[in-house]
Amino acid sequence: MKFRFSAALDMQRLRRNTGITSAPWQYAEPHRDHGLADPLGLFLFRGGGGMKAAILIDGGYLLRRLPSVRKDLDPKDPEAVNQAVGQLVSRHLYKLNKTAQAPNQNALLYRCFFYDARPYMEKGHLPVSRRSIDYARSDEARFRLDLFDRLRRRPNFAVRLGEVRRERGWVLNEPAQKALLAGKRSVPDLTDSDFTPGFRQKAVDMRIGIDIASLALKHQVDTIVLVAGDSDFVPAAKLARREGVKIVLDPLWRNVAPELFEHIDGLRSGFNNPDLAEGREEETDLDQQR
Repeated sequence: MKFRFSAALDMQRLRRNTGITSAPWQYAEPHRDHGLADPLGLFLFRGGGGMKAAILIDGGYLLRRLPSVRKDLDPKDPEAVNQAVGQLVSRHLYKLNKTAQAPNQNALLYRCFFYDARPYMEKGHLPVSRRSIDYARSDEARFRLDLFDRLRRRPNFAVRLGEVRRERGWVLNEPAQKALLAGKRSVPDLTDSDFTPGFRQKAVDMRIGIDIASLALKHQVDTIVLVAGDSDFVPAAKLARREGVKIVLDPLWRNVAPELFEHIDGLRSGFNNPDLAEGREEETDLDQQR
């Protein structure tokens, strides 16, 4: 009785200090051996209840897949891509709300995270002509910076950026390599367009993994929708599933390795299947793949 009376007094103090008149907490009987010193440990926060979902988008992967899954838009137009991201998020919330049945599907969204890397902003020289190049003024840099700015303005949206480092000078592309080996071209025939800069993204996958783990361990969401195409997320997904969080993978209609199915709870896309002649939506669930 003393235990319950102490909890009741603490609730009265909370109401008085916060101005809350209707109790948003629900009493939960703790285990007697816990030895909780903080009376707040006696209560579970209801907070309105309902499902909460986070949508995590691998931005580099999305931008590579957009020309295939959204042939109706210009993948180099920042506003068009911004609108496509909004449609992708909205479609996933719509699908989740088929189960949650919330009055407003947007209420399901805890936050959407978009992961990419800041563009390389240094200067250099082209490999053959030796012309100087300012990467900060390139079309790609301007596109990315403009897109990031538009995405940041979206409600419940976070842009997580890694960085791009130049680990190598210039890399001869595969067609040019094959032509050289086949004797169809010689070294003097090579041009600047036969090379790509040796850039590499850093800390992007790490940020995705950290956010998955944080969302799960803090019990901030019930479901994580991951828009990605590789298996780098598997260790974090295992942790999240052990914490009771459902993992839904959206590979944007790219084939998924069979071994990935044991690490996810659902497989679906937020865009229509581009291969369907009538443009119908086709949802692919995990149960259909087993």
